[in-house]
Amino acid sequence: MRRLFPVTDQTSASPEDLADREWSLDELAEAYAYPALGPADHWLRANMVSTLDGAGQHDGRSQPISGETDMRIFGTLRALADVVVVGAETVRQEGYRPARAREAFAARRAAAGQGPAPVIAVVTASLALDFTLPLFTSPLVRTLVLTGAAAPAERVAEAVGAGAEVVVAGEGAGVDPARVVQELAARGLRRQLTEGGPQLLGQFVAADALDELCLTISPMLTAGDAQRIAGGPSVTVPHRLAPACVLEEAGFLFTRYRRI
Repeated sequence: MRRLFPVTDQTSASPEDLADREWSLDELAEAYAYPALGPADHWLRANMVSTLDGAGQHDGRSQPISGETDMRIFGTLRALADVVVVGAETVRQEGYRPARAREAFAARRAAAGQGPAPVIAVVTASLALDFTLPLFTSPLVRTLVLTGAAAPAERVAEAVGAGAEVVVAGEGAGVDPARVVQELAARGLRRQLTEGGPQLLGQFVAADALDELCLTISPMLTAGDAQRIAGGPSVTVPHRLAPACVLEEAGFLFTRYRRI
């Protein structure tokens, strides 16, 4: 990480100490630490990447517009979370696998009372997922499937048979985004991270359920008609967030914005 713009005091190291060298994982973890949470609190952050012209993906995937440091931050954010919330289409497009335990974060997670790896929670109305994948059959911690009360019963049974835990978070076929946050918190999963995709993030934004956005601005232009980082229903009044941190490396900007 090359530079820290002084809009945050989240890390104990000075900007001079951190300039022009790669940050350690511990320093990244300090910079991206969740806020202190009371017993009834929860915090939903999103982690997304966008090109300079607003594309949230290229050829249907985020990897082509990402970079090495972006992936280090991606891994750090996962290692700090209790749960990673992701939409079914992103699971299919990005080839999601179970979260893994990382020795570099083991002591930090143990001190925070967390398990060895975050839970993966997949949001889906249809449950049109391949339940033979390792994400469902052999995760380190049991995968959750978040759906509505009217979801197809045979698909629910297939998910349970594959080893997933099905959580009802809506009265119809799909979920209520605000209820997703509550259902996860009720299971002790209060440090929440969503990695999209755009439709899911848009639902969280429209429901005013998002507390923080970690946005990587990629120094690339793609043109085309790729989705933005958030889609779906619009809000009546745009939500204003406050900048918490800006980092730079190799032309990539790593930003954090928090609800005011």
